[in-house]
Amino acid sequence: MTSIWKATATGEFEGRPLVLPERGAAPGDRYDVVVVGAGITGLATALELQRAGRSVAVIEARDVAALATGGNTGKASVLQGKRLSMIRRSHSARVTRAYIEANLDGQRWIEQFSREHGVPFAFETDYSYAQEQGGLRTLDDVFQAAFEAGLPVERVERMPVPFPFAGAVALPGQLALDPYRLALEMAREFVRNGGALTTGVRVTGVRASDPAIVETDDGELLTDDVVITTAAPVLYRGLYFAKTRHSRSYLASFRVEDPPTPGLFISVDGRTRSLRTAPDPESPDAPQQLVVGGNEHPVGRVDSAAARVEDLLEWTKRYFPGAELTHRWSAQDYESANLVPFAGRMPRGRGRVWVATGYAKWGLTNGAAAALRISAEILGDPWPEQRPWIRTLATRVTMPSDVGRGIAENATVGRELVAGWVRAELRRAPVPKPAEGKGVVASRGGVPIGVSTVDGTTRAVRAVCTHLGGVLCWNDAEATWDCPLHGSRFEASGRLIEGPAFRDLEATERPDGDI
Repeated sequence: MTSIWKATATGEFEGRPLVLPERGAAPGDRYDVVVVGAGITGLATALELQRAGRSVAVIEARDVAALATGGNTGKASVLQGKRLSMIRRSHSARVTRAYIEANLDGQRWIEQFSREHGVPFAFETDYSYAQEQGGLRTLDDVFQAAFEAGLPVERVERMPVPFPFAGAVALPGQLALDPYRLALEMAREFVRNGGALTTGVRVTGVRASDPAIVETDDGELLTDDVVITTAAPVLYRGLYFAKTRHSRSYLASFRVEDPPTPGLFISVDGRTRSLRTAPDPESPDAPQQLVVGGNEHPVGRVDSAAARVEDLLEWTKRYFPGAELTHRWSAQDYESANLVPFAGRMPRGRGRVWVATGYAKWGLTNGAAAALRISAEILGDPWPEQRPWIRTLATRVTMPSDVGRGIAENATVGRELVAGWVRAELRRAPVPKPAEGKGVVASRGGVPIGVSTVDGTTRAVRAVCTHLGGVLCWNDAEATWDCPLHGSRFEASGRLIEGPAFRDLEATERPDGDI
């Protein structure tokens, strides 16, 4: 389950590792800024600060672009489906325009970097489209929000595409690229210029002292400023896990005999369908591959993730007969309760800790924009000289609808917390050993225990999320334990994959039969 971008990447990335002291020893070298996370936001922030002469270290728990950045569809677009209309319903025209201007700046940053460093990209027209007639009203809202903000959008009534299409809003000149290749080149540029980038090291805490201390599972670092760019912030400060909603989406690439009309497509009604074409990395002279995504759902809150994947594959084969699956993967992102991403100082960080999150699946342009804002603020650019959109978004007022969404999501979290423990208690051990690819949660002595069988190996873990104690659910599409509360995910072995949690699950004794 690796993305087409990662599976076909060429060239090696040679990082510049940090020399961290052993845990408990005196903190190691001091940096001007430590960036946590090597996705689009972290790498762009590091590059901006490095260009300004700051010494920067980047710490990544997995690999460069390991999660959302390396797993998205590679659309650096400003139209963004129905996102603009959603923001406009909850915010003023001024705030919506500032959001668009931020994304345009992020888009320009990506284009300029790509040109300077040989990252291929293409200009495409982006189509936010309706699958059925009932979606045309949403398209009206999309068009109005985009037009009001000054985007050169057009209405399209018909297109020669094989999938259901009732109309669209079109915006030309949007970018399509390989997001993993972009991130790798950003990392290489950062290291070439003397930056320190280490992978496989997890940040476990930050002390906002003077200097700040970044705690990792391999030691500690001193720094003036810390920038948290993990999709879900790993710190409790600011309670961002309670201000965002999590969701997973599924993606696949196909070889097709007749690729669709060039362009970027995303539906605004029904189950999301996101489409684009991309060069076939294994056969440059062959027709472009089709990349399809959609079927998102809150993490851990679906009966069968595998059914969502199968539905996406069946939809593609229905409308593109003969489509040959080449790669399948998934991605996860977070949406802020007020629909506009968070980027700036983190509360209770004494002005030393910064955060960016809540991109709602539009992380390329939003991530680069967040980097521009955070780096400008760290560098101390005078307030009157800040980009107008930074000043607008930094001073926007929280709306009642923002509060309402936050309350609704946290009410759902509360219900999931109770329901998870009830489900586990109702299924008491012993239970049969799971079949291959299956997982089950049962109560053993009042403690939820997750048992799964993957690749012939049966493992048992304490099925309680290490972030605030939610009972985990089995993801039958990806063989993972997922937390329905705040989106943390773990391998069958208990190793943390992503989310606000920063500790692995506790393993229990291996069951040889029933448990």
